[in-house]
Amino acid sequence: MRDRIAVITLTNERRRNSLTVAMVDQFIAAVDAAEANDGIGAIVITGAGEAFCAGADLRHLVGAASADGRAEESLRSIYAAFQRLHACALPTIAAVNGPAVGAGMNLALVCDVLLAAEEALFATRFLELGLHPGGGHTWLLSRLVGPQAANALVLLGEDVDGERARELGLVFECVPGDQLMPRALELAAKACVAPRGVAERAKASIREAAAFTDYGPAIENEITKQLWSAQQDEFQSRIAARMAPSKR
Repeated sequence: MRDRIAVITLTNERRRNSLTVAMVDQFIAAVDAAEANDGIGAIVITGAGEAFCAGADLRHLVGAASADGRAEESLRSIYAAFQRLHACALPTIAAVNGPAVGAGMNLALVCDVLLAAEEALFATRFLELGLHPGGGHTWLLSRLVGPQAANALVLLGEDVDGERARELGLVFECVPGDQLMPRALELAAKACVAPRGVAERAKASIREAAAFTDYGPAIENEITKQLWSAQQDEFQSRIAARMAPSKR
């Protein structure tokens, strides 16, 4: 933990941080621990070494091809990492330091904000393997870049680096590699300024906003949360501090 920020680093450098079931279990436990810790206000996800995550360990894809009834279980064991991070109540930032491939790209896509190093690489690679995308990949990608860019990345197999990902709206910012973690921590620290309960509710409202087709329901969705926040001691103390007469 760094100043209320939990940094979760994928560490399987020999396989370019490919996800195994054991890693998924450890990852979920780390997210659970961060969410359960009232002192944590944001989570940063990154990869050890030169890769972010090269996808699911190929042994699990081979397991998905079996005909013994465990194929779905094999896939879902990897999906659990994306699902847990997507469900996390805390603000999450992906610091994509290198290749994010297939399932590894999913792990970045479920974060609230994506940052990329210039040397980052986003590659779906599912169709190249003769495999249909999984883990909600097409939904996650389309909602960020739109159908045309999603088609190019998935159907045409286009890979994009950090700067091109920024141009497409796939990532919020692209920075030199040595600035990636400092910038990720800087943004995560900003998420920690708000009272945690307010940040969690604001994140939920942003997620819920996509379901509204009119302004009125959006107002109604926010008002109860805004009233709740206005009644909290933290808001009262911050407002009192701002309204206090200047000593100058």
